Amino acid sequence: MTERTPLDVGHPVLVTLAPLLERVGARLVPPGECSPEDVPLVWEGATLAAVRLPGTEVEPDLGIDRLLSEVAAEFGGALDALPRADKQRAVRLLEERGAFSYRKSAEKVAEALGVTRFTVYNYLNRTRS
Repeated sequence: MTERTPLDVGHPVLVTLAPLLERVGARLVPPGECSPEDVPLVWEGATLAAVRLPGTEVEPDLGIDRLLSEVAAEFGGALDALPRADKQRAVRLLEERGAFSYRKSAEKVAEALGVTRFTVYNYLNRTRS
């Protein structure tokens, strides 16, 4: 049986990164619990912890839901109540934040905006051109 290194949440590097990780929805995992998708944090040759990014958890949909909530809060209400131009801006913000890297994200965004998936793809094409 291998000994697991505990997570030293008081380490200055981890304390410094904590607000950023919270903002992007990532979390720290102890070195002995890293998966291949995690990003190791190495300091002076030792792995302090690893960063588990959104979308690599058991429930990958949590990341898209968080992004939708953040964008809705920025617009001050439900996304489906927005006028068309604001819905297009919301799709642009979601794309910039990586929302469309999640599985079935177009469907979730369409549902949140109260439009069809086809409309979301049209909005995406407009932002890309």
